[in-house]
Amino acid sequence: MARTGLIQDERFLHHRTGPGHAERPERASQIAKVLDEQGLSAMCTTIEATPIDPSLILRVHSQSYIDRLARACAEGAPFIDVPDSAICGESFEVARLGAGAVVRAVDEVRSGRVENAFCVVRPPGHHAEREFSMGFCLLNNVAIAAKYLLDECGLSRVLILDWDVHHCNGTQHTFEHDPRVLVISVHGHPGVVYPGTGAEHERGTGEGEGFTVNVPLLPGSGDAAYRRAFDEVVLPRAGAYRPEFVLVSAGFDAHEKDPLAPLSLPTASFGWMTDAVVGVAKARCGGRIVSLLEGGYDLGALGESSALHLSRLLEA
Repeated sequence: MARTGLIQDERFLHHRTGPGHAERPERASQIAKVLDEQGLSAMCTTIEATPIDPSLILRVHSQSYIDRLARACAEGAPFIDVPDSAICGESFEVARLGAGAVVRAVDEVRSGRVENAFCVVRPPGHHAEREFSMGFCLLNNVAIAAKYLLDECGLSRVLILDWDVHHCNGTQHTFEHDPRVLVISVHGHPGVVYPGTGAEHERGTGEGEGFTVNVPLLPGSGDAAYRRAFDEVVLPRAGAYRPEFVLVSAGFDAHEKDPLAPLSLPTASFGWMTDAVVGVAKARCGGRIVSLLEGGYDLGALGESSALHLSRLLEA
């Protein structure tokens, strides 16, 4: 059995966002196409996606928000809360499937059946707040998985590394009081990049102060800036934290070809960033990593970057 798990499911294509929307079903189908062409899918252990237990969603989102989301989808509303968060009749069930897929991957890694896993899920999740949707995101998949590790699995130190070009406002707000989760986000500067949060001075509050780490980068930043960020901030903080499990919000929209943000990473950067987080996980928690798809909106760059990310997990 391959030591890297992979979750893909045609049901993720059923979240339809309408003509011209950046977060479209073709994102998942493009990744599947490239992974198949490169023979990577066949090298992985397939993990079946299963819908999440509703009680786990309530660890992150309010019942009132879940009810509103389910009702909006059932009634055929075009979006929830903001026009960017487009929905269709099946979106709530697809979102439940995405969150459940990540929890299922966590279980597979914890059991030792695989060492790490990549979840090609949609819709993305890291902007979703407790009470409302933002930025294409309906349920905060990575936050739900982290809460599961803390509350159901008894872990006390979970690392979330988010390298999506957009700051993980929902993830940060979920854990900003909680020292059991170290949230590190490398992203475009909030002065110019959505959603306008993630300044360096945002470090958490109360007992969680110091367990939120933001590394905002100026427009035009590329590979050299990311290497400095990893060498000077990400890797020292992550290693010192001694995580028991690593979750990666793997957005690929800092790519130089991506249309939604002004950073300039080549595809190769996602390879060494994966190697870096694998190094932390191997040194601190037996290599236990689950990564999940967040952003990435140029289909060619998304497919290539995802394939490189998965190949490095396989090599681990």
